[in-house]
Amino acid sequence: MMGKYDDIINIKYQKSTTHKHMPMRDRAAQFGAFKSLRGFDDEVEETARLTDERIVLDEYKKEELNNRLVFVAENLDNKPTVTITYFIPDEKKQGGAYVDKKGIIKNIYIVERIIVMYDGVKIPIDEIIKIDSDIFSHTKEEWGDR
Repeated sequence: MMGKYDDIINIKYQKSTTHKHMPMRDRAAQFGAFKSLRGFDDEVEETARLTDERIVLDEYKKEELNNRLVFVAENLDNKPTVTITYFIPDEKKQGGAYVDKKGIIKNIYIVERIIVMYDGVKIPIDEIIKIDSDIFSHTKEEWGDR
């Protein structure tokens, strides 16, 4: 029984007289990885990226947060250092990330519902879940004497 390529399998290799011989490293490159789906790896990576779910505060926590915000607003002249934990929604998918911002508040805009820090960072009041500061451990009288 004769094989499909028996007629050419034993033919002697003839080096081309018109084309240069390809170096081995270039020959190997022909068989390198082939990416047929451009952007697929990026999509898989994006899908695998984890996001946090937005925390919904109960009425007790909202009132506590509001009281702290009012207290900080009353003491802005003293330039207290605060740490604000707030939610940044993800631009590409559902969820987002919670970040801590430590610094001094420059201004609080109640109508726009924005806090502006001295370094220019703007924090949406509705995304805040926590405000910490040393001023909460002092009475108003103690803080006013500083």
